[in-house]
Order: sequence, then structure tokens, then C-alpha cells
Amino acid sequence: MKTFKKITITTAAVTLAATLGLAVPASAEFPDKPVNYILAFKPGGESDVSARFQQPFFKKMFGRELVISYKDGGGGAVAWAQLNGMAGDGYTIMGTNLPHIVLQPAQKDVGYKAEEMVNIHMFHYTPSAIVVKDDSEFKTLKDFIDFAKANPGKITISGTGKGTTSHLVSVTFDKMAGTKTTYVAFSGTAPAATALLGGQVAAQWGYPTVAAQYPGTRMLAVAMDKRHSSFPDVPTFKELGFDLVDGTYRGIAVPKSTPEAMRKKLGEMFEAINRDPAFIKQMEDAGFAMLNAPYGPELDKFMAKAKKNILDSAKEAGILR
Repeated sequence: MKTFKKITITTAAVTLAATLGLAVPASAEFPDKPVNYILAFKPGGESDVSARFQQPFFKKMFGRELVISYKDGGGGAVAWAQLNGMAGDGYTIMGTNLPHIVLQPAQKDVGYKAEEMVNIHMFHYTPSAIVVKDDSEFKTLKDFIDFAKANPGKITISGTGKGTTSHLVSVTFDKMAGTKTTYVAFSGTAPAATALLGGQVAAQWGYPTVAAQYPGTRMLAVAMDKRHSSFPDVPTFKELGFDLVDGTYRGIAVPKSTPEAMRKKLGEMFEAINRDPAFIKQMEDAGFAMLNAPYGPELDKFMAKAKKNILDSAKEAGILR
């Protein structure tokens, strides 16, 4: 495990340094108080679950609490539009999601721009999957497709928001399969799963995390190159003839006024958590797939490639023109 030297700051010093574009001065241990971790969705979804997993590791490694709060709305846009107006003192971080932070501002004015988002780490992804109830009439993906073709628009399928992974993959798969389903947007994965379990919809564009977290659900197929280690009996879309590898990528961003030294430090801290074997096991057991794009050139390269792929896919699916 990487050993970290404690850097020293004060809030006033950081604010002045950010204003003047100077390096962070050293005068007090960081972190010397809790770090606020804001999530852009309601409690219960993947962003919340993974943040909860990070909490005890942050405490163990760095000796301070990671305090989670929620600022949901607009498929995440409400929180992300406020991020750069918050204090860049290292004590405010925010969860980010791809394709959301690229696709939302490309569709319309949502109060923030993708290029103004300062990501410091991307740490995992959740592969897209069609999830149904255990007692669903759809036993296989073929059952689902056959019914959808015979009954255009009749299958209702829940997902998280618009301009999101769920929305994009729903349009993309309908085109691939020659089907027409009715996508129903909810404010988060948890409400979308609740709608499925409550019989409000016939299926959900969810993730392996839904099948892991919600008893009474199962996946018809998962959008990975290889089967998920926790669900070896669930086929990939590729196995079934559809070249679909897709998912929601999650990371952490800070206000753009956060000095470079602090950005790097926070990125290293979360990278250390992400490399802990116990953390990796917990994440994979819960249905997540690991990713490690650390702050710096590697993250810049990852984000540039992701942005191009997202915009190209959205144009092909007809979501963007």
C-alpha cells in the first residue's frame, strides 16, 4: 500500500492560494476535519452504495470521517451545476457519473459544462443489464425480444433519468434488436428498482448491483466483455449476438478553485482506497466492476476517450444531432 505524507493547509491559506493561483502552503495536517462527500442522487443507488463502502477505508487510512450528503435532482445536474461555486479547500468533494456529465450539457444548458468539471479519480463502473423480477415471463433475453417485437411499446422498462446510461442504452439496444420498448425515467437506480419490484414496469435497465442488492430480481444479460465474476450464469449481450459493452462510470470531482496540489493529494487518497484488496472484494461482491483512472495524464486520457465514445454513441442512437 502506498504511504502518504500528510500535507498541511488552513482554509484561509487554501482560499488565498486558489485566488492567486499559488501552491498550497503547509501549516496544518490534512485532513484535520471531516471531508464532505456530496452525491448527486438519492440514497440507495450505486453512487450511495460505493460511497458507503469507501467511508470506513477513508477513516482507517486517513483518520477522518467521510460525511456523505445528497443533493439530487435533474439526473444529477442540480448538484453538478453547484459544484464550482463551492469552497475549493479540499473538504468538499462530489461524486460524478459518466455518461451523465458529458451527455447532459451536450443536450441543453444544465448549469455546468463537461470541460469545467474537475475530476480527480474514476474508480469503478457498473455494467448495464436488463433486470426483471424472478417470476417474470421473460426467462431469457430471447423471450424479452420476441415479446417486444410482437407488442411494440408494451414493455415498460425503468431507468435512471434522461441523458444517462440507462436512457442511452435503452435507445441503443432497441435499435440493435429491432424492438420498441417504453423507457420510464426515475430519479435514481433505487426508485427504478422499486418500480420494478412493485410491478409498475416490466423490466429495468439496471446493473449487476441491482441483482445483488434487491432479492427477487435477476438479469437477462449483462453488457460486459466477459461474464461478471459474481454472476457466472448470466450471459453477456455479446454472447447472445449483440455487440453491447456499456455501463455507468463513477468518480470524484472537486470545485475548480481547488489548488493543484490538493487535487493531486485527494486523487492519491482515493486511489489508495481503490487498490485495497478488501475494498476490491467488497465492491465486486456487490456487483461493481473495478476501474482505476488516477488523477493526471491517465485520467485525462480516459476522460477524453470516454467523451468521444459517449457523444458518438448518443448521435448514433439519435439522442444528439
